[in-house]
Amino acid sequence: MIIWLNGAFGSGKTTCAFELNRRLPNSFVYDPENIGYFIRNNTPKEIHKSNFQDNEQWRLFNYEMLKYLYYEYKGIIIVPMTIFNRCYYDEIIQKLIDDDIPVKHFILYASKETLKKRLRKRLELSNTWANKQIDNCINAFNLSITEEKIETDDKTVDEILDEIAIKTGISLLSDKRSGIKKMIDKILTLIKHIR
Repeated sequence: MIIWLNGAFGSGKTTCAFELNRRLPNSFVYDPENIGYFIRNNTPKEIHKSNFQDNEQWRLFNYEMLKYLYYEYKGIIIVPMTIFNRCYYDEIIQKLIDDDIPVKHFILYASKETLKKRLRKRLELSNTWANKQIDNCINAFNLSITEEKIETDDKTVDEILDEIAIKTGISLLSDKRSGIKKMIDKILTLIKHIR
């Protein structure tokens, strides 16, 4: 199974993905952004796109890689990635579903105010790319990519994980970490994924 965590920047995808990975034996977090950085690092600057998802190669490679992982890896694949362009969604997620690969796609959904607050906590300025995409994401998740929303405004990470577990039929290990250890793990995850 592939569990795809979609949502606007600041919705909690990365945090939830790595917490899910900690509590789900035999799972792997696959980050499609890495292909974007590979493309940027291996092509001339003159042909870079402002959004690496606009590269057909990015969409094709991630589709092929996820298909490969599904057939070769006998665990659950967790994908934290924002996709708000319906055509790109169709080229990756819908194509995997059409190939009879079980994809559970969740939109971690939050209000604009909550997203901006979370991005400020991450020290994201109001003029950053992530902030500028909030309206595009909210519109897409209200109009064109609308299935299986999980409202996250007032939920803890554990509550979100419990909802994902119920909706996917998976069993999570109990979390025996202290509150301080959880906070440290969350901070380390965020630091590792600052781009």
